[in-house]
Amino acid sequence: MSTPDYKVGLLFSQSSLTAASETTQANATHLAIAEVNDAGGIHGRLLVPVDGHPGAEPADYRDSAVRLCDEHQVQVLFGTHMSSTRKTVLPVVESRRRLLFYPTLYEGFEYSPWCYYTGSAPNQNSVQLARYVLEHFGNRVLFVGGSYVYPFESNRIMRELFEQAGGEVVDEIYLPFHATAEDFERVMQQARATAPDAIYSTIVGSDIPALHRAYRQAGFDPARMPIVSLATNEVDVLRMSAEEAEGHVSAAPWFSTLQTPASQAFLARYRARFGDEAPLTAGAEAAYFQVHLFAEAARRAEGGSIEALRQALAGAQFDAPQGRVQIDADTQHTWLWPRIARLDHQRRFELVVHSEQPVKPSPYMVDYQLEAQP
Repeated sequence: MSTPDYKVGLLFSQSSLTAASETTQANATHLAIAEVNDAGGIHGRLLVPVDGHPGAEPADYRDSAVRLCDEHQVQVLFGTHMSSTRKTVLPVVESRRRLLFYPTLYEGFEYSPWCYYTGSAPNQNSVQLARYVLEHFGNRVLFVGGSYVYPFESNRIMRELFEQAGGEVVDEIYLPFHATAEDFERVMQQARATAPDAIYSTIVGSDIPALHRAYRQAGFDPARMPIVSLATNEVDVLRMSAEEAEGHVSAAPWFSTLQTPASQAFLARYRARFGDEAPLTAGAEAAYFQVHLFAEAARRAEGGSIEALRQALAGAQFDAPQGRVQIDADTQHTWLWPRIARLDHQRRFELVVHSEQPVKPSPYMVDYQLEAQP
């Protein structure tokens, strides 16, 4: 008798605001699945990816998750990107006792026993970015973001960090998805009026290049007032000119310019499969390693039940491209390696801050405070 395959669901959209980034995550998930299968699968059971192909709206992700769980009987799902999409899928997996692996940075302050968070929590990116801005640019910041849950919550956290350090948020501006050139021009007018030391952006997806274009057209100098972000990645900068990208700052646990053997080997394997110029993002790196974390745990799960898998996932480790990562048993978030990078004149992320060790996730930001700068 042949061993039954192990179906897993994928929830990455090709039509959403963040479709370009989600495509890198879907690709990296397929790469990891192929690697797991090449190594023998899960005790001989090959992983079979079932793409949910959600549309552009949060409800589309929910409907795709229902279909994957009920029609295809998948026990494990990989994906969603924006927090609004994750939040629509969580009730689906919770009510059916399925598992969701979420590979994107987010705002924290969430826990579900049926979700594993492999992107950065706020103490793994917001704290480091705020400290970098305070040390290198100043303590007056303008916030600009999209009008949904992630920017609202991320800005709340960053406001607390800056105000703890004696800083000031000069204004907080929220724009609709697919904002117009006029919307971004109003942001630049406010930046000119308030003269912040940095613009903290929680703009996502295809709106990111438009923000940088408006900044460049306004004539601002990133050496004096950069756009700093947790979300801007290698996909986004491909849609900018060198002048629109250079000098701005991002925080993430992995950049494609990380010069370690594991990182460059991952990049080479990805491009061998998806093309020499295929971009890679931190979200894709998380999508990749979370499949391997799942596979390692599934091999150790006695009996193969979901509860046995959850027990095996507690403390699971993997040598990821960013460094060794580990699922924190208490929070189901992941120990990660914070980094900060500045875009150079070739639109490449130049690493300027490296963590010397992985940082334990603290999604509820307990006991985090920045000191006032002299």
